[in-house]
Amino acid sequence: MTFKELQLSESVLRALIEKQYSTPTPIQVKAIPIALKGSDLVGIAQTGTGKTAAFAIPIIEHLKQEHYAKDSKREIKALILTPTRELAIQISETFTDYGKYTGLKHTVIFGGVNQNPQVRTLNQGVDILIATPGRLLDLISQKVISLSHITHFVLDEADRMLDMGFIHDIRRLLPMLPTKRQTMLFSATMPNEIVDITRTILYKPERVEVAPVASVVDTIEQNLFFVEKPQKIELLISVLGEQRGKTTLIFSRTKHGADKIARTLINRKIQCEAIHGNKSQNARQTALENIKNGKSHIIVATDIAARGIDIQNLGVVINYDMPDVAETYVHRIGRTGRAGNSGVAFTFCTKEEHIMVRNIQKLTHKRLNTVLIPA
Repeated sequence: MTFKELQLSESVLRALIEKQYSTPTPIQVKAIPIALKGSDLVGIAQTGTGKTAAFAIPIIEHLKQEHYAKDSKREIKALILTPTRELAIQISETFTDYGKYTGLKHTVIFGGVNQNPQVRTLNQGVDILIATPGRLLDLISQKVISLSHITHFVLDEADRMLDMGFIHDIRRLLPMLPTKRQTMLFSATMPNEIVDITRTILYKPERVEVAPVASVVDTIEQNLFFVEKPQKIELLISVLGEQRGKTTLIFSRTKHGADKIARTLINRKIQCEAIHGNKSQNARQTALENIKNGKSHIIVATDIAARGIDIQNLGVVINYDMPDVAETYVHRIGRTGRAGNSGVAFTFCTKEEHIMVRNIQKLTHKRLNTVLIPA
């Protein structure tokens, strides 16, 4: 199937062709026709499956049909709520790409930076707003933003919203939205709290699901090291040496741990970047730019920070710390081996964590390749 077969407008097709996007992903094939007809939607899909386009393209198609008088103020018609700054910026870039020839205006707001430039843009009028919950609630309380004209609402990365403690903020926002609207919710997993929210905010939703949690690991080479904590850093340096030149994502359980790993690598003359919630927005953006332009090939991140970033052509994932649940392991390593590319994952496991290996193998129906550490 092609995007043209989804019966998209010439303006959107032109933008897609310019970006060399000719074939939609499975989530796009399933979700776009449902969204185009105006139905509410629940999409189960992981980061990196193309779900942003699955809601961005239908929103653009709907809103571009509206015409504004020259002197009339644009009101916010579409709200996309997302948990992290990085993800908000990426969604904004997607709307820039696909809405290039439509005349629609969009902007992105998030905390951790001066609000004044964001307020000035909002005052000039926008059609589409991409926001993180905290900054959105702040600007609503200041009367800068009104949600009374919203016709499209997207709750993106709903399970990560739950993990980050944003569910209370979401419940505060819901009564501010018009009752008559199209609502789309996307999530990698569906814990009970998210199921409850879907019953509250969606009307007769259609459900689409792609990439069952265990299937994404089938094309990834998975290696397991049994190693005790004091030996982890030397093992990491050895693995990085063997994988030199490949873009690598290292997972740490904590922010402090991520910083410690990064400092140690830099002290050993290994260039790397660290990304987590305590980093400033500028620091995180600089780190991502360094990865994109090839100044650095290694990034150390926590689960929450990594969920909000998209690293192209990621070759290696290293679980320096084991995840708390087996599903998180699948999400972590599933960031490599995409779009037909090969991927490799390395997992460091201490004696106390052996039960997690059993849980992972039970979930994925795949035995991890145990690698012996040279004496």
